[in-house]
Amino acid sequence: MEHDTKTPPYATSDKTSFAYISARDRWPVIITGAIDDVFRTLSESNDAEKNAEGKRIIEDLVALKYELQHDRKLSPIRDDGTPDVALYNHELEALGTPSWFNVPWLFSECYLYKRMSTSFSMSQHWKSYDVFARQKNDTFRSSRPAVYEIATRFKDLVNGLAAKTEEAANKTPEEHEEAQRLLFVEMCEICLWGNATDLSLLTSLSYEDIQKLQGAKARKESEKNILANDLQQAYDTLKKARDEGKKERRVDIVLDNSGFELYVDLILASYLLTSGLATLVVLHPKSIPWFVSDVLPSDFASILGALANPKGFFAASSTPAAEDGKDAAASSSSTAAAPLSDAEAADISFVFSQLAQHHAEGELLLRPNRFWTHGGSFWRLPASDPELHEDLKTSELVIFKGDLNYRKLTGDAMWDPTTPFTEAIGPLGPGSGVNVMALRTCKADVVVGLQPGLDEELRAREGGGGDSGSRKWAWSGQYAVVSYSGGK
Repeated sequence: MEHDTKTPPYATSDKTSFAYISARDRWPVIITGAIDDVFRTLSESNDAEKNAEGKRIIEDLVALKYELQHDRKLSPIRDDGTPDVALYNHELEALGTPSWFNVPWLFSECYLYKRMSTSFSMSQHWKSYDVFARQKNDTFRSSRPAVYEIATRFKDLVNGLAAKTEEAANKTPEEHEEAQRLLFVEMCEICLWGNATDLSLLTSLSYEDIQKLQGAKARKESEKNILANDLQQAYDTLKKARDEGKKERRVDIVLDNSGFELYVDLILASYLLTSGLATLVVLHPKSIPWFVSDVLPSDFASILGALANPKGFFAASSTPAAEDGKDAAASSSSTAAAPLSDAEAADISFVFSQLAQHHAEGELLLRPNRFWTHGGSFWRLPASDPELHEDLKTSELVIFKGDLNYRKLTGDAMWDPTTPFTEAIGPLGPGSGVNVMALRTCKADVVVGLQPGLDEELRAREGGGGDSGSRKWAWSGQYAVVSYSGGK
């Protein structure tokens, strides 16, 4: 905690912030969804010992929901043998054992998922169970039109990069470079708006709503909503390393959501490798079920299995959702879908073949680290995990995906929105040895790097917050920021 920013953090006690709404409204729904999921698994099991443990897990989750809704004090996390338990409990003690509606938002939300995870990790038969896996798979099925569209675009891209076409030969070096830059921008913007399917927030979207959020038309319409855009600086960083002929050009991606967002992250990774902007991409997933839809190592097997057998995966029925606590998108797609055509299946399978090749050649690596599920901000990284910090220094660019990673980069603090991003990320800013890019759709109050007056203008728009004291425009995922800090 001593390494955190001194700027005050957002707290669940602030009724003008999204922190209060999250604690009061969102978190009970998420816990209820987890309870429903365990009930469903119990109904499918004949293992007496597993069922007995499952019932105890449900009791734990019910008690957690009660404590939350009745504003009880946060209790110490039970020791499941993982090293971060002591970190959580030490911070809880330092905060004075706060109650749910009077605690820093970032810590309490991380605590919530760690507490849920412990109920499973202390069991015998549920130790590696992902209580959110059904939702992840169902929402990925709901993304089928965008999955196919991007697969087709990607196949054309790869074939174009491999072929020495007459059109490419007739381009000037300047035209060729501009085409490469625009392609990089498009790929990153696909990843930026892929975050729109975050299951922990968008719990009321229909199948049709998800389709509207994805695809080329939606991305084009959303470009005007990127409030700060440093993609050019990030591209220049990678281009410089390539043009200088560096033998290893590594890019790291600190992942956010699974499903469609992981799919487009993998597309980005493959593009970087195919285009020569990177020779190695390292992906950083979470170690425990986290913020509903965040990527676990097991999610890679799931998504690769879906891409390897797209006809089987996308024709399957989604799991019917419970009335409370499940993603409505999954519910509305609960009937069997029309089968993929041979052409659609071939294009999606092409993505799988490219990823499998990159992995086989050692160009695409998965590297979990428990630091990503600690309860504090990334301001603590150099001091709390110097080995990870040194490892990230070897990367040309570290891409942090999504809202939570942005909150952790900035300490989830109440910065003035005109504060430079390089200042708000503290020890990971200039001089850190790490080049940072954040791709973030805004789903929380904290935002930095805006032009003077822009926050006030957005608040004045319909639904933006007005004079309420709330920055409501930043809660919905309608707006985004792409922020860069050169740390080398």
